[in-house]
Amino acid sequence: MKKWEYLVLKFDSHGITGGKVNTDEIENKLNRLGKDGWEVATTFTTNQSYGNTLFVVYTLKREIE
Repeated sequence: MKKWEYLVLKFDSHGITGGKVNTDEIENKLNRLGKDGWEVATTFTTNQSYGNTLFVVYTLKREIE
């Protein structure tokens, strides 16, 4: 039976009312983790008033050997 470990990443949004994320930062971090065997399992956003994105949250997994 396969066994997994998980990692949760949270990226803040920026801007006066939020909602802007640094996609370069996210891409660089995910690429580094991907080289270590991590795979994105889920992604979701948390919202504040008026639907503005507050955080983007990624859950990653990799198989335990």
